[in-house]
Amino acid sequence: MNTREKQEQLERETLSSFATLSAKSRGRMRPEVDCLLRTAFQRDRDRIVYCRSFRNLKHKTQVFLAPSGDHCRTRLTHTLEVSAIGRTLARALDLNEDLVETIALGHDLGHTPFGHAGETVLNELVPGGFSHYRQSLRVVDVLENQGDGLNLTYEVRDGIANHSKGYGEVIPAGSHGLPETAEGCLVRYADIIAYLGHDLDDAIHSDILREEDVPEECRLVLGASHSRRVMAMIEGVISHTKPAAGDLSRLAFAVDPRVGSAMQNLREFLFHRVYRSPQVHNEFVKARKILRDLFRYCLEHRDFFESEARGVPRSSSMERRVCDFIASLSDRQAQNLYNRLFMPAT
Repeated sequence: MNTREKQEQLERETLSSFATLSAKSRGRMRPEVDCLLRTAFQRDRDRIVYCRSFRNLKHKTQVFLAPSGDHCRTRLTHTLEVSAIGRTLARALDLNEDLVETIALGHDLGHTPFGHAGETVLNELVPGGFSHYRQSLRVVDVLENQGDGLNLTYEVRDGIANHSKGYGEVIPAGSHGLPETAEGCLVRYADIIAYLGHDLDDAIHSDILREEDVPEECRLVLGASHSRRVMAMIEGVISHTKPAAGDLSRLAFAVDPRVGSAMQNLREFLFHRVYRSPQVHNEFVKARKILRDLFRYCLEHRDFFESEARGVPRSSSMERRVCDFIASLSDRQAQNLYNRLFMPAT
C-alpha cells in the first residue's frame, strides 16, 4: 500500500458519512495517473499554491487600497484565513480537511486588482459580464499553464465556482447555486467568518472605526476582540450544523440564531460604515479609472497588448482576453502599467 492509499484508507476510517472521500472523486477533465504520495485533493492544493495566480494575491486589495500599514489584509492573507477557519470547521465536523483547504485556497484566484472595485469595472466593460468566482474557475481551467489550466478535480472546481454569496444568504433555502459537497458549503461559512472578522479588525487599526462603534449586539454576542469574534462565529456554526431532517444522508449547515443575528448586523454595519466610507470609496474611484483606462488602451493598441499579455490564451474574443489580462494584474502591476502609459516621465 503506497502513501496515497494509506491516506485514502484513513479518510474512510475517520471521516463522517457526509464527507467527500478523495478516492471517490468524480475525477478531472483530463484523466491523469494517480500520484503515489498525495490524494487527489492534496495534489490540487499543491497545484494552486504553486501557481502564478496564487502568488499574485499578495498584492491584491482585500478592502483597503494601498494601506499605509503592513497589518491590513490582502487578498492572499484573506485566503489563508479562510483556509484556517475552514480547516477548523472541517475537523470539528469530521469533513475532508484537504478538500476544504483546497477550495479555500483557490476560491479568490480570479479576483481583480483593487478588490470589488475592479470587479465592478470589468463587469461593466466586458460583454457577458464579469464575476470573480467565474473568473476563478476560468483561471484554474484555462488561464494557468499557458492555456492548459491546472486540471483540478470536479469537487474543487465545484467549490470554487459556487463559493460566492454576494449579500444573499450563506446557505439559501434551495440548493440552487450551492456547492455539491458539504466541504464546499462549509467554505462559504469560512469565507464570511473570515471577512467579517478581519474587515472589522482592519477598519479599527486603520482608524476608520473605534471598538466602541461596533454595534452592541455584536460586542455582546460575538465578543470585543478579533479572536473572540471569529471563535464565536465558528462555534455558532459547529453547534447548529446537524444531519438534515428527513434526509440523514445530507448535512444541514446552520448557525446559532443569536450568532447569526449578530453576524448579519455586523455585515450591514461594515457595508455602511466601512465599504462605503469616504476613505475606502474615494480610493476605489481612482482604482476604477485606472482599470477603465487600461482596458480601453489595450483594446485600441493591439500590438502593445500582445507584447504585454504573452501568456493570455488566444482562443477567446479580444475583449475577454483583455479582461483576463487586466484581472490577472496585482494592484502594483496595474498602477505601474498605468504610470508607464499615462503619466509623464520624471
